[in-house]
Amino acid sequence: MNPLTAERTGIGVEEYLEGELYSDVRHEYAAGEVYAMVGASDRHGLIAGNLFALIRPRARKAGCQLFIADMKVRLRLNDQDYFYYPDLVLSCEPDDRATYYRESPCLIIEVLSQATERIDRREKLFAYQAIPSLREYLLVSQERPRVEVFRRSNRWHREEHTSGSVRVECLDTQLPFENIYEDIGMAT
Repeated sequence: MNPLTAERTGIGVEEYLEGELYSDVRHEYAAGEVYAMVGASDRHGLIAGNLFALIRPRARKAGCQLFIADMKVRLRLNDQDYFYYPDLVLSCEPDDRATYYRESPCLIIEVLSQATERIDRREKLFAYQAIPSLREYLLVSQERPRVEVFRRSNRWHREEHTSGSVRVECLDTQLPFENIYEDIGMAT
């Protein structure tokens, strides 16, 4: 996390969750520390919206729930709690229905920005890979047509795509680049 945006608090999980209900600013939680979230660009919002529009019909058909921006993912690492706000999170587990977070997603997508890319590539990548149910973690560039897929089979491996489409295995579907980057003004 960026120490310049850190709010050093050392609060508990219940206090954090209660605070998020009334805060005008979203915060992520890492082992008792709370960090304010930065705002998103127009490209970021358009790409996240395009991904939601592409994935949602397939998610509903599969009985899954897809969330954009405001649903937290909760995980535990080294006996510490963490809550992150991915750009998109897909949960297909019928028992994973807490009101304000999910614990068993199969897909997490982050749209990269200069402010968040380092955290998305390192801290969140490491943390998300510890979620037993997670099968795919996508990092989507807003600067150029590029999607990195971290996919779990027997172990985690990385794929990079710059054209065509990206396969989402947990929904058995393809995400065409022309739709991911629709209305962005970049050649795909």
